[in-house]
Amino acid sequence: MAGIYIHIPYCRQACHYCNFHFSVSHRNRLAFLDALLLEISMQADFFKNIGEGGEISTVYLGGGTPSVLENHELYRLFEHLGRVFSIAGAEEVTLEANPDDLDREKLLFLRDTPVNRLSIGVQSFHDDDLRYMNRLHSPAQAVESIELAQQLGFDRLTADLIYGTPTMDDRRWQENLSRIVNMGIPHISAYALTVEEKTVLHYLIKKGRIEDVSEEQSARQFELMCTQLSSVGYAHYEVSNFGRPGHYGLHNLSYWTGRPYLGLGPSAHSFTGRRRLWNPPNTALYVQSMQEGNMPASGETLSNEQGCNEYVMTSLRTMWGCDLGRIRDRYGEDLARQVENNAARHLQQGMLHRSGNHLLVTHQGKFFTDGIAAALFV
Repeated sequence: MAGIYIHIPYCRQACHYCNFHFSVSHRNRLAFLDALLLEISMQADFFKNIGEGGEISTVYLGGGTPSVLENHELYRLFEHLGRVFSIAGAEEVTLEANPDDLDREKLLFLRDTPVNRLSIGVQSFHDDDLRYMNRLHSPAQAVESIELAQQLGFDRLTADLIYGTPTMDDRRWQENLSRIVNMGIPHISAYALTVEEKTVLHYLIKKGRIEDVSEEQSARQFELMCTQLSSVGYAHYEVSNFGRPGHYGLHNLSYWTGRPYLGLGPSAHSFTGRRRLWNPPNTALYVQSMQEGNMPASGETLSNEQGCNEYVMTSLRTMWGCDLGRIRDRYGEDLARQVENNAARHLQQGMLHRSGNHLLVTHQGKFFTDGIAAALFV
């Protein structure tokens, strides 16, 4: 199962909380697209070189905001990607989109591309939440884009939501969840608002111009979400992701289960199973490197300890948990024993549960999964 991630580094407006690589200036978009197509060609043998032949199973266009690309730009991208890689049989091809981009013309065009799944950045159905986050769309546009996508045949939809903003009380958060459920969205990705350094949100809070985020509120709303969504049939299959049967995000499962994937575009990461590669988070440098015929990626070969820790971090986030047998087979008996010993305290405290060879985070520990995983590192 091989996956391709493509990073589109453009947005119409900067969200205050975002620390991903993006730009609101689009003046060099043509040069970027030319560079991206060059990288696709230069990486034609990526999977063959690591012993992963065959068709591509998932493609994910993220960013940034891939939906800001014009139809002719997306057509050119998919046409070239399909010539270089075998994507015709891809089970999942996801495009991240903002509601204000998804008008009828755009959706009709996308229906004729390989895209079969839309990830729509709803975040909230309330104006003051959206203003706090500096989102461009309105609640009405979010509703309209979802309904129109469904009418035009997109049944594989996922909605992104954000909780923990100072403007969002518990009742409003539950209303957001109910709205998504009642609209028949089969997959939900929900994230606690975090204040990352060097973001506008960090600056505004530091200057006292807007209210800070409360971890207590985020933890409470996480708990409300888990209870509400599980009661209506959504599986909490990853810390931030809920899906109905048959609607789990297949591409992101590659990240959480340690399968190889290729990342294309500025700031994109690739993984071979033992080696991690990454492009610079600088579009101008990326374009220049590609124009000169140089692959811009840096990389590192993971040691046994690094590989083990990465597997612990990603696997514990899923409902399938961390397989000590896999650690033993791949990284050795000594590291498996260390992870097992490090888990003892959290097992006693009820934050972890053991089922055979698998360590799983309990309901009590879910909100603290990343911290628990770090405590298990070798």
